[in-house]
Amino acid sequence: MKKLNICIVEDEEILRVSLKDDLLDAGYSVKDFENPFKALEYFQKKSCDIIISDIRLPEMNGIELLSKSKSINPNVFVVMMTAFGSVETAVEAMKKGAYDYITKPFDKDELLLIIDKIKEIKSLQSKNLDYQNYFQDQFNFDAFVGNSQYVNELKETLKIISQTNSTVLITGETGTGKELIANLIHYNSPRKDKPLVKVSCGILSREVIESELFGHEKGAFTGADKLRIGRFEKADQGTIYLDDIDDVPLETQIKLLRVLQEQEIERVGSSEPIKIDVRVIASTKADLNKLIKEGKFREDLYYRLNVLPINLKPLRERKDDIIPLFNYFLNQFAYQKQFQIEENVFEVLQNYDWPGNVRELKNITERLSILCYDCRITTSRLPGELFSNKKNLEAIISDQNKSLNEILEEVEKSLIQKALIKTGNNKAKAAELLGLPPSTLKSKIEKYGIN
Repeated sequence: MKKLNICIVEDEEILRVSLKDDLLDAGYSVKDFENPFKALEYFQKKSCDIIISDIRLPEMNGIELLSKSKSINPNVFVVMMTAFGSVETAVEAMKKGAYDYITKPFDKDELLLIIDKIKEIKSLQSKNLDYQNYFQDQFNFDAFVGNSQYVNELKETLKIISQTNSTVLITGETGTGKELIANLIHYNSPRKDKPLVKVSCGILSREVIESELFGHEKGAFTGADKLRIGRFEKADQGTIYLDDIDDVPLETQIKLLRVLQEQEIERVGSSEPIKIDVRVIASTKADLNKLIKEGKFREDLYYRLNVLPINLKPLRERKDDIIPLFNYFLNQFAYQKQFQIEENVFEVLQNYDWPGNVRELKNITERLSILCYDCRITTSRLPGELFSNKKNLEAIISDQNKSLNEILEEVEKSLIQKALIKTGNNKAKAAELLGLPPSTLKSKIEKYGIN
């Protein structure tokens, strides 16, 4: 953290000089003023972190100086010095924005302690600003990567949705980016400085889900040895993201409906309602309309959730985005390496249907960035599952006009290398992983000259 700039405004020369010397000795940058008007002229031109000012000053009192200083820089910390009989005036100054006051005569350590507290606050403010900037960079709307018309339209929709407080229901297959959408909405909303609490409803059992969501009172049930604050209370003033909302039991769905309607909760074991202000974003990979017909999901809850629906298309329905996504992920995992990519690789990627969607593409890209140690990505190094259709089989056969035998040998060599890397060069474990007798693996290692 940079050295703090402190300004002293005090008309009593001995105190002013003595205080300046003490603060210089403590390692601060210090400027002192006898006249408050001269101090204000300086504040107009130079930044100041802390102002230490007497309340009684010639021509302008400390309260006026406080007000004018705050109008120049609202973030400046002002500490007022006051005689014992003027404490009420100092309290008035604090009501008008002073950070603290100190009563004359005072020990220098007493003042240094106040400054240390200000330093701590400024450090936290700086970290919080860095934290906010990180999330603004991490979750700007371009974080949803793609060049298709669908993605461009989705981003425009998200910009509108993020500025509202309405409930959002995100639907889509596994791996389409539902959690990313929740992040984008929250971190671009007026609630971005408040909590985003995430709940994976699918991993919570029936016995604990209500306690997790709404909290419980001490003694509410066996094992409830202390009060527990639920996720909704933790998300107050912010956003709660309920993933796999279809896994919430019917009896809990009733209580969830009340939260959405009344914006209040009741902890388990209590009948006292607690008011909350929480935006709800829910997501599901299931067909909720089908679950409603089967009696597994409440229709009234569905309509409460489905105020602002977002349906995420699977990757196979937006193939224009596959190559931009691949390049984006490869850049993430490259660690300053430059990869050479054969043209047929892109053809194979676009021909594949990606049942695991963006998550599957990300995982395969990471795998290639690790296993293609020579920074060359060829079709022969792509995972076998990508060749589950005729087009991709034709692509690999046409790769560099090689014969089928040559291609199969390259694939076999690549698989052996991957198995050896995965097992830490343990040939017995690699043979077991590949389903080969150890003697066969040994001969193939020799054949391909694998070190």
